[in-house]
Amino acid sequence: MTHRAAWLECARVHPPSAMEPQPQTATDYELLARLVGALIHEIKNPLSALTINLQLLREDWEHAELPKEQRSLRKIDVLLAETRRLEEILNDFLRYVTSHRIEPVDCNANRVAEEVLRFVAGDCEQRGIRVRTDLDGTLPTIQADARLLKQALLNLVINAQQAMPRGGELIVRSWAQGPEVLLEVTDTGVGMPPSRLERIFDVFYSTKPGGSGLGLPTTRSIVERHGGRLEVRSEEGKGTRFTIRIPAFAAKEIRP
Repeated sequence: MTHRAAWLECARVHPPSAMEPQPQTATDYELLARLVGALIHEIKNPLSALTINLQLLREDWEHAELPKEQRSLRKIDVLLAETRRLEEILNDFLRYVTSHRIEPVDCNANRVAEEVLRFVAGDCEQRGIRVRTDLDGTLPTIQADARLLKQALLNLVINAQQAMPRGGELIVRSWAQGPEVLLEVTDTGVGMPPSRLERIFDVFYSTKPGGSGLGLPTTRSIVERHGGRLEVRSEEGKGTRFTIRIPAFAAKEIRP
């Protein structure tokens, strides 16, 4: 095995980042979520107004002909792109904070996976990504927050898509193993070197242009709030595999 073929596994082995909020109780999480939600709401209101006015301004300059007018149009497009990026960052951060709050109900993990794959089917086709599934039809029903579990799985699928800029294969599997239900997302993309793999769950760490660095931390937070764990194995140049492990017992039993 070469140094590029070294497989690493990260499964709750790294302590939380120093930048990651560390409230100690469910009440602290609720308070933090409310404060962040209120702050984001106050920021998004003027940001939305700014976006709308930039869009209207762009319509006025859409048929620019003079060089000066065309330069102004390009500047407007830059500002629009930045406002959209800021909105995405705010939404990602809100999802990260609220991922600590779960409302478990009877949940079919296969159904969650199928809904996510239906949602990304068109995008995968455009990207030249072939989707394969191997979902165990005998999975036990789990106690989970279906909305958050769907968000966690979607984050992994989007991560897989971005790792295959030239197309490839996306494989989603599910099966039961002892007291756990497993969901696995595998891609045949670029993979990650060990130095990057060690940091992927750090809050705000991202190597993607415009990335917020909150997708994978949010996914791990969701999984761990269900009493589970998120594992990752990656081989540079060959692909990455994420595995969600969720216990079959009720998530509410392990909440603080």
